[in-house]
Amino acid sequence: MSFLRGFRYAFRGIIHCIKNERNMRFHTVAALYVLVFARFFDFTKEDYILLLLTIGSVLAAETFNTAIEELCDRVSTDYHPLIQFAKDCAAGAVLILAVFAVIVGVILFGNLDGFLAMYHFYLSHPVNLIVLAFSAVLSLIYIKGRKKSNE
Repeated sequence: MSFLRGFRYAFRGIIHCIKNERNMRFHTVAALYVLVFARFFDFTKEDYILLLLTIGSVLAAETFNTAIEELCDRVSTDYHPLIQFAKDCAAGAVLILAVFAVIVGVILFGNLDGFLAMYHFYLSHPVNLIVLAFSAVLSLIYIKGRKKSNE
């Protein structure tokens, strides 16, 4: 397999997760807003590294979870306790990472000055506030997405 073909397969997997998993779409939107709002906070280079590693970990965990669920569904459509256990463990791993990501977010964004800077920015730039509101509506539509064919 060529090096570039490996990238193609990887991107195909990521796109599959985004198209078929609502939680992945939620995580991508959350990551985008976190990165947009981070500019209002006085983050160090280390803070940004922690933020990016946290985001990447959650997205990777959701991708692994999707892979495990798809494989389990392919192996058997019948209920089996071991398959259910594997799927539950994979979902649990995502939950653990998501909870700790929220804790990291609370620690990093727990600065009132950053929220005040954001408030003053959007108050003094109403066009940007309209863009933000419009993007929130588009984000909700994106997250809701379409139902999977097997749902």
